[in-house]
Amino acid sequence: MSFLKLILKNPFRRKTSAILAIVGICIGITTIVALGGITDGLVGTFEDTIHAGGADFTVTGKDSGNTAYGTNTISSNWTSIIASVEGVNSTFPIYVTLTNVDGNPMFTLIGINANATDAAEMEITSGRIFKENSSEIVVGKIFAENKNLSIGDSVSVNGEKFEIVGTFESGDQGSDGGAFTSISKVGEISGDEGSISNVYVVVDKESDPKEVADRIDEKYGENITTVSSVMEMNQMADMLNMLKSASLAISLLAIVVGGLGIINTMLMSVFERTREIGVLKAVGWSNKRILLMIVGESLVITILSAILGSIIGYVAVTIAGPMIGITPIFTLQTFAQAFIIAIAVGIIGGIFPAMKAMKLPPTEALRYE
Repeated sequence: MSFLKLILKNPFRRKTSAILAIVGICIGITTIVALGGITDGLVGTFEDTIHAGGADFTVTGKDSGNTAYGTNTISSNWTSIIASVEGVNSTFPIYVTLTNVDGNPMFTLIGINANATDAAEMEITSGRIFKENSSEIVVGKIFAENKNLSIGDSVSVNGEKFEIVGTFESGDQGSDGGAFTSISKVGEISGDEGSISNVYVVVDKESDPKEVADRIDEKYGENITTVSSVMEMNQMADMLNMLKSASLAISLLAIVVGGLGIINTMLMSVFERTREIGVLKAVGWSNKRILLMIVGESLVITILSAILGSIIGYVAVTIAGPMIGITPIFTLQTFAQAFIIAIAVGIIGGIFPAMKAMKLPPTEALRYE
């Protein structure tokens, strides 16, 4: 049997221990991949939202509040105030809130002006746009399909009946799982009439978006915040940092638990194969070759765990993400992080048992029963 085949086959001579070690590490890797996909998906979704309609940046409230962005609302007058700043080409208001629609308390309801569908990057696929300040609503394709809704049906928004007059598709699963209605109606439903959650800002072609944003900050920074990336939103950045910290903590936990599991599995393997290791040494195997074999066997277990964990994490979040309004994004960095951790666990967990095997005197090992 070749050296490589020996390394691939040996870990599974003790199937129960190997499976338990794989399950332990697999859980850690699954969580790392799942959280990574969710975190990157949230960043991507909010970046798309911030730059909807080709907006260069977004203006939001300054403090914590109840909008979907975690900020407070601002007066709708800010739309015209921002529009008057030098370098600003156009502005349009939006009110995004999480509210109760047909029993779902976290439903994304977006309020815009009826003539701003292009700016919101939504395409009416059937029916028509809602009328201003009416109890009419346009629902996303995913929401309509999941609830088997069609034009003429109605939905309950915070207890108020809204007629579905159209369906739309934006290409974003988060938006397509929500609905649009009149911005004034969203303010009324929220008990916050005359307010908006954001102002989308498009600057003149010859202007630098950063300079225009700085100009707005300089004039009105005490009352509003300009946001050009999701990490500039304090509340969102806090949440993303929390998810990243959780991912890091789970990674460390996976290293510790997985490492202990691997050490236990490989130590038992070494003890059970004491005589076999003695024979290998007696026929001329060097300590380096013994070390490579034990560490290699350890790596087989952890890499197999990484493959299984990555597949499970990917499939689970891909299926569950849209159900909670998140479009997961899986990057090479996420999978690379998972495999680096798995390989580190494999090496760390395999070295100690390998050193025990290297120290076995061949004569004593051969006498071992």
